[in-house]
Amino acid sequence: MMKLYALLFLSIFAWSCADEAPVSTEGNWYKPTPMTTFDWDLRGPIPAGTTYQSSIVDIDAFENDASFVASLQAQGKKVFAYVSVGSVEDWRPDAGDFPNTVIGNDYPGWSGEKFLDIHNFELLKPIMRARFDMIKQKGFDGIEPDNIDLNSWTTAELGFEITDADVINYSHWLAQEAHQRGLSIGQKNASDLSDDLVDTFDWILLEDAFAYGFQNEAATYISHNKAVFATEYTDETTSSQFQTNVCPSAATLQYTAILKNRDLDGFIETCN
Repeated sequence: MMKLYALLFLSIFAWSCADEAPVSTEGNWYKPTPMTTFDWDLRGPIPAGTTYQSSIVDIDAFENDASFVASLQAQGKKVFAYVSVGSVEDWRPDAGDFPNTVIGNDYPGWSGEKFLDIHNFELLKPIMRARFDMIKQKGFDGIEPDNIDLNSWTTAELGFEITDADVINYSHWLAQEAHQRGLSIGQKNASDLSDDLVDTFDWILLEDAFAYGFQNEAATYISHNKAVFATEYTDETTSSQFQTNVCPSAATLQYTAILKNRDLDGFIETCN
């Protein structure tokens, strides 16, 4: 009888953790390799006819329609969809779908945006699945899931406690959902968890990594033949600093480095 109870317990435990299990990155979705060129433009909607020099273009999932995605792909681009998975933005059409129980404090510096409690993300699943379905229907090649790095904020800042394990579990589920739709998905920041997530995500996107000295935390992605996109911002790094300091280091690390304005408009500077 004890063995029966033990087997029953293990079965229930395995079922309860199924969504949080690590996800294989083996599949036919797009997987960018080191030094793939990249641009990030969150204007929305982006004017028709806009062209880019990079192989990948990362744009807002909501603000741009399927025809614009297709126009970029016709130029030979892979197109990633920016979408927040760790905050609710009151200007999004599905903002009213988020239950109050998962909404935390204001996100500092971003009016109308609040943190999401991802500790128990059951209530977030239908909303995120609908967002991923929209991204798939618009024809995007991949997903940039913003604000997964909630573990970097304090409980007082968030309005709830988020641990490393919460971020890892949520990331596993997000990657599973993306891959089931044939979509590439990257790790957005949370570079301190790179070793935990490199087998889950297909690439990583960092912000101000060189400005704040944490660029080496993502090197594990290169050793797995996965791209690292490092965005530095003009309010922290000048063009001269970017070319003289960032670019040589990025080349050594095999990172794709770009310099952008903080509001992620059409401006970009790449390494000479």
